[in-house]
Amino acid sequence: MSEKKEAQEQDVSLDVLSWHHARYPVLAQRQENLKKFAGPLTRFIQTETSSAIVLFLAAVFALLWANSSWSDQYFDLLHAHIHVDIGFWELNESVHFWVNDILMVVFFFLVGLEIKREIVAGELANPKAVIVPIVAAVGGMVVPALLYFWFNTGGEGLNGWGIPVATDIAFAIGVLTLAGSRIPFSLRIMLLALAVVDDIGGILIIALFYTEELNLLPLAMAGGTLVVAYLAQKNGLWYTPLYIALGIFGWVAMHDAGIHPTVIGVAFALLTPWQSWYSREGFEEGAQQALGKYKESADSITTAEKEDSEHSSEVGALIQLHEEATRALSPLDRLEHSLQPMVAFGIVPIFAFVNAGVMLSSDVISDAIVSPITLGVGVGLVLGKPIGILVFTWLAVRLGATLPTGMNYLAVVGVGLLGGIGFTVSLLIADLSFPESQQILDQAKIGIIVASLLAGVFGFVVLRIAYREGKNPELNEHNAFNETE
Repeated sequence: MSEKKEAQEQDVSLDVLSWHHARYPVLAQRQENLKKFAGPLTRFIQTETSSAIVLFLAAVFALLWANSSWSDQYFDLLHAHIHVDIGFWELNESVHFWVNDILMVVFFFLVGLEIKREIVAGELANPKAVIVPIVAAVGGMVVPALLYFWFNTGGEGLNGWGIPVATDIAFAIGVLTLAGSRIPFSLRIMLLALAVVDDIGGILIIALFYTEELNLLPLAMAGGTLVVAYLAQKNGLWYTPLYIALGIFGWVAMHDAGIHPTVIGVAFALLTPWQSWYSREGFEEGAQQALGKYKESADSITTAEKEDSEHSSEVGALIQLHEEATRALSPLDRLEHSLQPMVAFGIVPIFAFVNAGVMLSSDVISDAIVSPITLGVGVGLVLGKPIGILVFTWLAVRLGATLPTGMNYLAVVGVGLLGGIGFTVSLLIADLSFPESQQILDQAKIGIIVASLLAGVFGFVVLRIAYREGKNPELNEHNAFNETE
């Protein structure tokens, strides 16, 4: 687009905005006052640490309530049933089930959208650039699982080996942001890539290893919903209510099949189109046409009394502009943008509130300290994650890969520690691992909460040391861990 055309579009937009302020001065003043009032909250929500803070507060609130004199009310709330009966299908489950098996499907749908975006157009789109993060992520899953297995061989907690595998990206990115502005962008990219691969691993673990009984007919029906969704989007039918209906039917089928329903959320996300309906040129042409119509309507309103035909023209121009903008944005980007606040500030904190409440009596704490389950989770997250990520990264570099620009092996240790923050998905896998024993589940939860806290603190300290003022880690050969040639 030429500079002249851009200037013309900007003039049209400013003219329309000025016309609105002139025509509706009271409304404009109210909007300005609302912006001043809501400004601090908006800025907080837009910061990358905000979701981690809300998640942390939800977990703390759950712990405080579960250990207060009103703890009975907390657990009664979790076990209260919500009954849905639509005649041909009925669901009567606890609040805990509705959160973990229904709301978390939306969370995993968003995770699936992020995975697809990174694969098709993000940090996982370039195979050469992601060799180190992928290999490191594999190490960050294998070593914690082996350590947990070592602590629990022959014991009743062996089924929880998948707990220390996961990484909570919201917490990890929040701590990374707090570590300071000297942290290079390449480190953030490596952490994101690690978390994406971890998410893929966690999803596969849930699907393959935490399925109690497989029913083939409902599984085939769930697969059928995916086939219908695929054919619909391939033929240009991008009608969101259709996919919501297919998703609900797929959830019911997956639930009846015996597989955790979060898997269907990821599957639908991977089918979501990542390209927009319009090209950039097509959008610019359509938007300019709609803005021109709106400007003409605005000019006519300022010179004559508004008539029905003029109002229809104005509304028509706005609808056209809205449709042009909608079609210029891919369904993946639109869904990810709209779901992110709801998941980050609604679903995930609710999940933390429902799952983090553990009664920390002296008996529970004393049992957890010596429990191989708690030790396996804690050692797996705090030590297994950084060791696995560091060792596998070193192996990848020895085989010809290169560390991301601005990183050294001390920074890799810091990333590995942040990877040990396994809060959200770890709690979900713990719940799937020990559905019959509240005592064992509490021991696993204590290990997750304490280990995630320690991993975050240690990761913050290590990264502050690695990128302290005056230290330049940008050249990998300056790292003390590198071999001298």
